[in-house]
Amino acid sequence: MEIQGFKSLLEFQQHFDTNDKCRKYLEHLRWQGNPVCPYCSSEKIHRLKKNNRLKCGNRQCLRNFSALVGTVFENTKLPLTKWFVAMYLLTNHSKGISSLQLSKFLGITQKSAWFVVHRIRELLAEKEPVLLNGIVEVDECYVGGKFANIHASKRKKLEKFDNKTMVFGAVQREGNVVAKIIPDTTKESLISAIKENVEQGSIMVSDDNVGYKDISKDYKHVTVNHSAKEYVRGAAHTNTIEGFWSLLKRQIVGIHHFVSRKHLQRYVTESAYRYNRNVLPQDGRFAEALINCSGRLTYNELIKP
Repeated sequence: MEIQGFKSLLEFQQHFDTNDKCRKYLEHLRWQGNPVCPYCSSEKIHRLKKNNRLKCGNRQCLRNFSALVGTVFENTKLPLTKWFVAMYLLTNHSKGISSLQLSKFLGITQKSAWFVVHRIRELLAEKEPVLLNGIVEVDECYVGGKFANIHASKRKKLEKFDNKTMVFGAVQREGNVVAKIIPDTTKESLISAIKENVEQGSIMVSDDNVGYKDISKDYKHVTVNHSAKEYVRGAAHTNTIEGFWSLLKRQIVGIHHFVSRKHLQRYVTESAYRYNRNVLPQDGRFAEALINCSGRLTYNELIKP
């Protein structure tokens, strides 16, 4: 049940115009025609005629279920047709989409749209991340409001970057990017992030941040001296990772305007997902997200302090 490449959102909506079509495609991606019980993992499954349900043939289980059980769509009151449109927009729009704009597209409240996009962002995280290797550029980025925009009475109590969140990034030349929030730019935080995401022995290119100084024990470390206005020296540069930072900042500033520190990682994950799949067709990015739909973020988990 392969889908053809869509040239527009209208074509996508015309193809997935009923909940039944959406459910069948989800079932195809999850099980490839061989359903598995989400409760006991039994492959002995019977298809019921009523309500497109399935029944586990394991005598110790015998539970009814559908393709939605165990996914982000379980117990949802939102039609699958609207879920599919939201996923298609989020995975393909170059800078993402705001919950307010999505609410107008789908005809739902902004609160519901905000919950939907966060649940989708949660499933965009890499389930089986692979260590970057070869030539890898690393850098860090501050995300947050401008210090000059803070009221003078509050500014006095803050250091220059207290209102910002630090994000570490690493990108493999002609490969994928990894980006994650780190607590600070100390040597310990930076080296820990590198070792978690970059294969030892790789060529690591960074700027002249002293936090990277001791990494040469495990990596071939090449630096460009940004403080001396050196940005490119042969193959040594951090232009690729800085290009990703540009995309991330345009997404946050241009689309969302403000992102809280609490939810920032999901926005970073969303941006990295699109970046890592920029060679895929639109339906391919959507399909990969749908394949990873297992598990769901509850509303209480989302809003808890």
